[in-house]
Amino acid sequence: MISAEHVSHAYTDAEVLHRVSVTADLGEVVGLIGPNGSGKTTLLRALYGALAPTRGGVTVDGTEIRHLRARDVAREIAVVVQEPPGELPLSVIDTVLLGRSPHLRAWQRQTELDIDVAGDALRRVGAEHLAGRDVADLSGGEKQRVLIARALAQRATHLLMDEPTNHLDIHFQHEVLALVRELGVTTIIVLHDLNLAARYCDRLVLLDRGHVVASGTVEEVLRPDVLEPVYGIRIQRVEADDGRPQLLFRAPEHRHPASHRHTSGTAPDAAALAAAGRTAASAPLADDD
Repeated sequence: MISAEHVSHAYTDAEVLHRVSVTADLGEVVGLIGPNGSGKTTLLRALYGALAPTRGGVTVDGTEIRHLRARDVAREIAVVVQEPPGELPLSVIDTVLLGRSPHLRAWQRQTELDIDVAGDALRRVGAEHLAGRDVADLSGGEKQRVLIARALAQRATHLLMDEPTNHLDIHFQHEVLALVRELGVTTIIVLHDLNLAARYCDRLVLLDRGHVVASGTVEEVLRPDVLEPVYGIRIQRVEADDGRPQLLFRAPEHRHPASHRHTSGTAPDAAALAAAGRTAASAPLADDD
């Protein structure tokens, strides 16, 4: 279990998190959602110890993260963040072997056990055939698989992910999240696409300007009356064939002057929206936090 209790954080005079609490229990997938600048990435960084909150604390299996050595944190928490544009000239297997670093002494070379663990991680993500290729030559979906394999090679009990579907096409978005779902490790994941969050998360925490607006099951959080004030957009909730909620979005008219060209002056009704795509997914929104 990983938990943040009443965490606040400020950059200079600007508070970006205000008394935020979130818990992910054993094997649970918890999604952090919210608009740009809501504090999702900052909260995630606090959860894996990359920054120390100005107030509150983070615990991992009952131990405060500030009392753990960096090596111990790496053995407990695996992190998949959005990778910078520049990449080291490493092969896939060497990249995955980096996940074994927390288990090695200084200057110790990888053992056959480490290589076996890395190979098993690649098999679990369906990327064993990529082992000898350069990471720089991979597609976006393949790179995400490799990064998840690197995290798995740590043999950590917790997985934290920052927008792992960013820049992936629809097929790979679902493939990567289905994989995460099948891993069975305690996971906290930042997502922008609310329909992906609905499909792959057990619980959701909705943030807005550093505050928790709602926290609970997918059905409790993904409600138009909860989401519309936060995102400033009209939302209709429908039920997909598998019973999961899916959201349809109506573009704000004031942001789209071209919409006034319609002679009728009316927006499509709910039935038309539902007929156009019952399983429509929300457009991904770029997020720097």
